Amino acid sequence: MSEHILSLSYGKDSLACLGAIEQLGWPLDRIVHAEVWATDTIQADLPPMVEFKAKTDEIIKARWGIKVEHIRSKLTAESIFYHKRLRGNRTGQIAGWPMINGCEFQKPLKVRPIQLATKGGITYLGIAFDEPRRFHTLNALKKSPLVEAGWTEDMCREWCEKNDLLSPIYTTATRGGCWFCHNQSVKQLRLLRRDYPEYWTLMLKWDRDSPVAFHQDGHTVHDFEHRFQLEDDGLISPDNKGFRWSMLDSELNFRLL
Repeated sequence: MSEHILSLSYGKDSLACLGAIEQLGWPLDRIVHAEVWATDTIQADLPPMVEFKAKTDEIIKARWGIKVEHIRSKLTAESIFYHKRLRGNRTGQIAGWPMINGCEFQKPLKVRPIQLATKGGITYLGIAFDEPRRFHTLNALKKSPLVEAGWTEDMCREWCEKNDLLSPIYTTATRGGCWFCHNQSVKQLRLLRRDYPEYWTLMLKWDRDSPVAFHQDGHTVHDFEHRFQLEDDGLISPDNKGFRWSMLDSELNFRLL
């Protein structure tokens, strides 16, 4: 008989699957989570999320009697970043920042470990009832308790709040996901630089070595460092709506006069 496995991200929808599974009376044998590491010693999650995962694991073990399995790839984001390309027009160059159409870290660091851990089983996914655009991923081996139970994203958040399982990504300005993600907002980059300078320093190092720009518009982490320093100096406002990249050149020229 196939195992029934919850693929857990620690987001509100995947955690709420626990409640929906209970409501439906579905079997649950294992809970699996893929950890991503930035380097061999630094996790991709920020400290508040690391703490939340540990607390959540204790709650899950006490209530559902299942120990969450934390799996990880032998690779890290850094090892993928510095891996030299073997084909294409960038042969011999390091990969650098992920290309714009997708994150090159996701598949080897998260998707593949989960695929291996759940192979041969029936996997439960945290797809909410009001996310029809994602229904195409569901089949006989990939099921959503939330869709079956009719739970929307708002209902998932409410359930997590009632059960003390709401991630800090929904209650603070701290972003979920990898702290080095090129898809995060300017606000989150600003907070990362302010609150975790050691991580920001590592991003600046990677940025110096990358053959491709950090952002789709061609701007680098160093461009953001320049912008944020001018904000710190009071020369430009940290107002994303009124900001133009051309301000950096004009303000820099002003400072050089």
